[in-house]
Order: sequence, then structure tokens, then C-alpha cells
Amino acid sequence: MLVVDDEADIRELLDLTVARMGLSADCAASVAEARHLLEQQRYQLCITDMRLPDGDGLEIVRLITERYGETPVAVITAFGSAQNAVAALKAGAFDYLAKPVALEQLRSLIKSALSLPRRNGGADGGQVGGAAAQLIGESAAIGHVREMIDKLARSQAPVYISGESGTGKELAARLIHDHSARRAAPFVPVNCGAIPKNLMESEFFGYRKGAFTGADRDREGFFQAATGGTLFLDEVADLPLVMQVKLLRAIQEKKVRKVGHTAEEAVDVRIISATHRMLKECVDSGTFRQDLYYRLNVIELRMPPLRERDEDVAPLVEALLVRICGPQPPRLDPQAMTVLKAYSFPGNVRELENILERATALCNHDRIVLDDLQLAPATVVNDSAGRDGETLDDYLNRVEKQAILDALAKTAFNRTAAARLLGVTFRSLRYRIERLGIEE
Repeated sequence: MLVVDDEADIRELLDLTVARMGLSADCAASVAEARHLLEQQRYQLCITDMRLPDGDGLEIVRLITERYGETPVAVITAFGSAQNAVAALKAGAFDYLAKPVALEQLRSLIKSALSLPRRNGGADGGQVGGAAAQLIGESAAIGHVREMIDKLARSQAPVYISGESGTGKELAARLIHDHSARRAAPFVPVNCGAIPKNLMESEFFGYRKGAFTGADRDREGFFQAATGGTLFLDEVADLPLVMQVKLLRAIQEKKVRKVGHTAEEAVDVRIISATHRMLKECVDSGTFRQDLYYRLNVIELRMPPLRERDEDVAPLVEALLVRICGPQPPRLDPQAMTVLKAYSFPGNVRELENILERATALCNHDRIVLDDLQLAPATVVNDSAGRDGETLDDYLNRVEKQAILDALAKTAFNRTAAARLLGVTFRSLRYRIERLGIEE
């Protein structure tokens, strides 16, 4: 491995640590020395300080990412310098360490980096290219998702997966985990909206015996359960602000404190989060902390809705019918397939699966006809219906503006009542009114 640091004692510490792990290290004290060594030798890992006498660690991160993509690179940042850590991860760093360097975290990072699957075949002979094998379709949108998953599987950076309900956000998170260096450790999915507020801290961080009434034994939390692996926070926008503060600290310091305990314990967990809501709008409306947003949204993966990949409907239907009915599923009538391709799918792939489950129960023999789908005519649209050449953003803004105007008209422009009618917070409605230019 390559160690880049201008402090001799840090270089010596890292050199001794890797030697005890049976590895050898070349050391450099500057960006120029690192460049020279990279030209002479291929490395399995590079660890670099952020502050160097002739530049900074980001130069090395970018150089290795662009020219030596097989080599993971980690950065050493000053204690509490979250901004540097995020910048390094966005530039392509595998992971980061905070000063003072904890040897346990250093060893864990090295082991994770060395167990990364190679692009032309993993450590266990598997193909990284198979990371998205379960993502069915050949559209450009799903092709981009496959490429992103392969890249994200080679990083430890926090990932934020955006997309509507039913687009496969948890599947994408599992694929990132299954083809990463953490694949042998647990993948722990958590639905943040399903946990009662008074239990959140104990569920996430665990608790000690006697911490509260009913705590008759020590219990691990989600962070401890996902040690060495991936913690998937689904519907993260539903976390209350108090819990957001505690989650931010756990992510920044890589430490958690059990309820009823005075000491913190180190945790080694990769965070992947997702929500069907627009997280940036939640930040703007004050329901989600901006600092946590930037820690979670280091790299964003957008899952496209099914209406943007209509060419994938046919292969999805084929695969889902096999899953539902086995190796000899019923066939879809050509007219039924045509109508299905024109359907808007507000529930995306999950809705498609529900439609096919219903159709297989209603169909006669081995053929699914249009009536078996039971699609309402109003939900079947063509590409230009009602839009008159508008872009998707313009169309959605127009629909949103009309819904708000209707609610305001029903409530005599009482914004509090209108927000209640629309099922959003007052601050969110105020933000939307300003964004859409609605005037009383």
C-alpha cells in the first residue's frame, strides 16, 4: 500500500500497523513523491493526509480515481472536519479516517479495502458487473443505474437513493451492499417511519439493562447489528429532528452511546438512506436538518419511475410472471401489453407486480387479456396527453400549483387549513407557495 503524509510519526505508525498485518508500505511525504511512486508501482490501497506541503489529498484522490481506478484511496482528515471528509468522498475516496487515527478503525478500513472485488472478477470469483443483474430492463435510465451501483459498490461513501415509491430503492441498496467489501457482513434495513418516537434512540443505539422500565437485559441496536456491514435507512425523511441530531453525531464520529451507558463505542457501518419524498424540500421547509442532509447525500442515486422506462415494461412483465406463476406462466395478450405500456404506473414496479398478481388470478387458462388487468381508462395515458409539449417539471409544477390553489380556495386562503387539507406542514406549504409564485 501507499502511505502519503508529511508527518514522519504518522508514516511510521501506518507502516508498522500494516507490517503487523502482513503487508508492505511505500511512504511519501508530498504529492510529488506520491505521483512518482504511483508511476512506478501498482498499489492495493493508498492512504493520504488531506494537508500536504505541495498540495492536498484531494489531488491524490482525483489522480488515483482517474488513472488508477483499481486502487482504493482513503484520506486522513483533521478531527471533526466533516467538510473535508465529504469533499474527499465526493471526489471518489473509498473512506476516511479522522485524527487522531484509531488503530482499530485503521485495520478495519484496510481489511475492507483489500476485500473489494476487482472489476474483472471479485475476490470470490464473482463478477462486479453482475451487481445489477436483478435490475431488469435495457433502457438508458436503468443502464445508468447499473453503472452507478457498480461504482458505489467500490466505495464506503454514504449514498442517498431518491425515487418514488415502488421504484426499487431497497433493491438498489442491497445490490450495492452485496457487491461491496462489506458483502460478508449484515445488511440491516430500517423503516424510519415505522418506529415510535419514544423508542427511536434505543432501537438505533441499543440500551443497557436497567436504563428504563422494562429494560431487563442489555440489547444491541441497529448500528451494532450492522457492524461491518450496511445500515439502510428507508424513509429517512420521517425521522424527528431530535433523532436527526443524534444520527448526525453517530455518522460523523463513527461512535454511538447506548441508552443508560456513559461511554461511547466505535461502530463500523456504511449508511445508505432513501425516501420517496424530496429531501431538499424537507430541508427548505425546516423538517430535515441541512447538516444531516449533506452527510447522507454525499452521492445520490436516482431510481427512475417506470413511466420513464416504458421499453422495460415487457421484460419486467415476463420476469414478474415467472416469479408469480413459476416456469410456465400465462402469456399476455398483445392488446393487454400495448395498454400496459401506456399506463402511467403511479406505484411503479410494485404496482405492476400487483396488477399481474390480480390478472393471473382472474385470467382463463394460459392467457391474460385486457379485462384481466382491470385498469381504469383514466389512468392510461399517452406521452402527450394533457401536457401539450410541456417538460415533465413544468407539467408537475402546474398540477401542484392547481392542487394548492384548489385547497386555498376551499379554505378562503387560510394557509394553515389548506396545509391540513393537503396533508403537508404549514412550512412546507409556505415554501411551495413561494416557489410556485402563488399570490393571494
